[in-house]
Amino acid sequence: MQLLLEHEHSFINGKSYQTQDMFAVLNPANQQTVKHASSVDEKGRMLALTGAKHALEQLRLVSAVQRSEVLKKWHALILSNEKMLAELMVAEQGKPLHEALGEVRYAAGFVEWFAQEAIRSYGETIPSQNTSVQLSTIKQPVGVVLGITPWNFPLAMITRKVAPAYAAGCSFILKPSEETPLSAIALAKLAVQAGMEAGAFQVLITTQPAELIEYYCQCAAIRKLTFTGSTRVGRLLLSQSATTIKRTSMELGGNAPFIVYDSANIAEAVTGLMAAKFRNAGQTCVAANRVLVEQGCMAEFISCLTTAVAALKVGDGMVAGNDLGPLIHEPAKVKVEGLISSALKQGAKIHYQGAAETGLFIAPVILTHVTPDMDIANTEIFGPVVSVITFTDEQQSLSFANGVEEGLAAYFYSQDVSQIHRVSRALEYGMIGINEGMISNPVAPFGGVKQSGLGREGAKQGLDEYLEVKYLCQKFD
Repeated sequence: MQLLLEHEHSFINGKSYQTQDMFAVLNPANQQTVKHASSVDEKGRMLALTGAKHALEQLRLVSAVQRSEVLKKWHALILSNEKMLAELMVAEQGKPLHEALGEVRYAAGFVEWFAQEAIRSYGETIPSQNTSVQLSTIKQPVGVVLGITPWNFPLAMITRKVAPAYAAGCSFILKPSEETPLSAIALAKLAVQAGMEAGAFQVLITTQPAELIEYYCQCAAIRKLTFTGSTRVGRLLLSQSATTIKRTSMELGGNAPFIVYDSANIAEAVTGLMAAKFRNAGQTCVAANRVLVEQGCMAEFISCLTTAVAALKVGDGMVAGNDLGPLIHEPAKVKVEGLISSALKQGAKIHYQGAAETGLFIAPVILTHVTPDMDIANTEIFGPVVSVITFTDEQQSLSFANGVEEGLAAYFYSQDVSQIHRVSRALEYGMIGINEGMISNPVAPFGGVKQSGLGREGAKQGLDEYLEVKYLCQKFD
């Protein structure tokens, strides 16, 4: 791991950039210091911008095939260092090692996919009404990109943005979460080893993110902003970017319904829920936030779910056999415990709760008698809490499911083919899991509707987010 940890400072123009403003990166499992990192200063952010603009000009001379080859090498380096990357992720983020290994491979999958898509950014020839005029389009890189990524998936959220940007020919300035900067530095170092140009992918670590982001949002040289995080912050960033009319991609908060109909295979539904709810201790934007269960199958579902949840083991992610790691920091735990307390005061009941945990760990909880008007049904929980709401018919389930401002992901289980078609069309969400609890895939478009964001990541649409379409009208003599 030491090879990848030697850079504990911002990574600017292919080199470590150190300042005297140091802060500790903590392991959430034990609150011990993993590394000390330095917060970038004004000079550093200006150097990064100059380097990104220079790299953009260099990339104009690099063919799509050459960029594809660099991405292929980056993909191979990520996989050959997967154990070190996973252990680093566990140290600064806390998720179990087996989940961290899964994320490394998932992150590498985006690099592999966009290595292939880099050579497929086709323009088109448009039939003209006039035989003396040729109409066509070409696609060109949007320009310098600012990316802001969260702590819950510190590798995958980066490759999902940087890989398509580089495939399109854009340079990229990344502001990762200050909770998990080391994973970002490791990725950038491997990218340079793969042949990525100095300045094409830079990482700025800061303890003053609002100041740095506002500076870049007001900078005309930054032509695109891509952000994964809360809806509240997304609104602010859209406002800050408005003065310079930046292209934006926003992957914002979720409040995913997980619907179980009477016709569902209950065992499969519980298996799907365990994946959709408890991965990363519930700290995912597509986590099942509201579990809607039809009255006819409620007893069987709760019985099966209780058995599965009771088998979960909570503890340090580096200890084999543990299923749930810690929450990221104290405010996260306070929020989850506050939502449980609020739900109980509003009439919910604890059906199951694991043994009390110390530190940032929290035991899994199943709440029943939850209603759609409760705080816990209208807030992204980001913790291992299952809140169960019962419904009487399909129309009521859809009313409950769609009755929130978010529209990122939804899940439902049914064996009724007609119902599957009706519900999948009626749900107001960007992604639907049908008899499946794990929906994320590099080859499929990831993103939401309503207050859950703008644009799509992954798939062929993910490349288009970093390309501008230029229309050419050529008249012949």
